[in-house]
This record gives sequence, structure tokens and C-alpha cells, in this order.
Amino acid sequence: MASSAPIPAGPLVQLADLRVSFAGVPALRGIDLTVGRGEAVGLVGESGSGKSVTWLAALGLLPAKASVGGSARLEGRELVGAPASVLDTVRGGRIAMIFQDPASALNPVLKVGRQIAEALALHTDLSGAALRAEAKRLLDLVGIPDAGRRLDAYPHEFSGGQNQRVMIAMALAGRPDLLVADEPTTALDVTIQAQILDLLRSVRREFSMALVLISHDLGVIAETCDRVAVMYAGRIVEEAAADRLFEAARHPYSRGLIGSLPPLSGPRRRLTSIPGIVPDPRHLPTGCAFAPRCALALRSCAEADPALGAVAPGHRVACLRADAAAATLPPAPALPVGLPAGIEVQPA
Repeated sequence: MASSAPIPAGPLVQLADLRVSFAGVPALRGIDLTVGRGEAVGLVGESGSGKSVTWLAALGLLPAKASVGGSARLEGRELVGAPASVLDTVRGGRIAMIFQDPASALNPVLKVGRQIAEALALHTDLSGAALRAEAKRLLDLVGIPDAGRRLDAYPHEFSGGQNQRVMIAMALAGRPDLLVADEPTTALDVTIQAQILDLLRSVRREFSMALVLISHDLGVIAETCDRVAVMYAGRIVEEAAADRLFEAARHPYSRGLIGSLPPLSGPRRRLTSIPGIVPDPRHLPTGCAFAPRCALALRSCAEADPALGAVAPGHRVACLRADAAAATLPPAPALPVGLPAGIEVQPA
């Protein structure tokens, strides 16, 4: 029977001025982001932009040497600086995270069934045969064939795609309200990527979960997410509904990322590129961190670091040249998402 408890008001997770530094070197420079119940939010940006660090900080998973400031609230409960007893109930139980490399996240010397059972034991009252039966059900749910037998297999006996499915099964053990998927399709071929994305959409519906998808792949983000936040040098520089971002991005960095993708249809065009590299966080430029790479930058861009401000309902941009970007940069292309029509995939 469904619970009759009222759904709490406000966002599920709210990050406010979240800051992280390592030995005085900034990794996050004030992240403001909300995730609503049942919402799918994408985080995109080049390596080193702070996407993974954002959620490791929120869950208290950074090393002790990291300095964390600001706020990360789960239904109003502060997680930054929370005691281990609080975080232990949140991690896996309320917020679960799938890490980038399942081969390194799974223990190679423990059978898969035992690892799933450990997650279940932490977040449920199951034991004995019931614990193993639920572990099998979760493997079935994520599409592992012959799940009863595969519980007694080791991670090295699974393919990369199957190990990712095992990680998803473990993440679902506590029936979390939010699943954070950190590059879940990295190093997988296109067919397996499509299967994993279909699985994430399926379990999101079944468990009524919110999803945060961290990815370099804009096609994956466009296909999966309701809202997108673009990160650069430890800050969010643009945030909008997914369809609006890909049709009317206003930050030159967002436009550059989108313009580097080949269109699926229409006339052929020259792909754009973003010159330069992400700045060293130890030597960030003054003003806008993207200004040294930006074709539209003015002197004022090097003097002031723009705040994230609204340019339309639900659309925020941190750029002094947002209007110029919309007027002068080429339109965003149709994105190469999903598989070509007619291709069917089977679980791997």
C-alpha cells in the first residue's frame, strides 16, 4: 500500500554557496543548485570543472584534508559538517551514488551477491535467505541473466556493462530518493551505453527517484535530463531546462560545447572548437575564468566575475556577454543522441 504521508514542501536537495578547496586551492567556488523530487538534472563540463567533487562534498566523501564550506541540505537537513551517524543514514539510504569506474568501485575479492547483501543489510531489516532473495531480485531488475547463479560470481567474471548494472543494483538497495550517476557510460560502447541509459530511466520511474547525471556526453544529457547545469572552473556558468539549453544557450562556453558536436541532419557545417585549456585552479585568471578562451570577451570580462543571473524564467547565466553570445554564435545543432532507428539492443 502506498504511503499516505504528505510529500515535504521545497526541493529534495539544495546546494547553496558550496565551496571546496584542497590545501588552499579552490575546486568549487560557490555552487548553487537544487534538485526536485523525481527530477533528472544533468551536470556537464570539461574534466576538472568540479562535477564529481560537488556531490562527493555534499555526501561527505572527500578526504579529511579537503576544506568544505557552504551548505548542502536534504529536505532541509544540513549535510555539510553533519556527524557520521547522520551521513551513514543518508548515503545509500536517501542518496546513492554510482561511481565512474565500476571495476574499481566493486571489491574484486568479494562475490557480487555478498556486496549487494551488505548494502541491503545496511538499509533494510532483511537477513538470511530473505537477504539473498532480495539481492537476486535486484540483479533481475537490472537485467543480469541467470541472477541466482551470478550472485556467486566475482566482478572479474562480469563484463563492463554488467558491472555497471551491479553497481546500479547496489545503489537501489536502500530505495534512495536521489541517484547520482557519475559518468555511468564511460568506457562502454554505444550499444551498452544505450542499455545503461534505458535502465536508469526504467529504475527512475519504478522507484520514483530523482537523478543527477554527470557526463561529458551532451547527447546523453540531452536524451536523459529535464534540466542541465554547465560547470566551468568550479562554478556553474549556465543552467536551464534541457530543451532550452540546447536550443538557446547563452554562455559562450555552453555554445562552444554544443557547437563541437556534429549535427544528425541538415546541411554539413564546420565543427567549432574551444581554444586553450581549462585554467589551473592554482592560478585562476581575474574576472571570468573563461575570458582567456572566449572570442567575445571584453576588458570588463577580465575585471569582474559575473554572478549567475536569470535571463529568462528558469534560465540562469553567469556571463557579461550573454546577449552577444545569443546574437553572434551559430545555432546549436541537432544532437547525436540514442541509437539509429531500427537498432535493437539486448542486455549485456
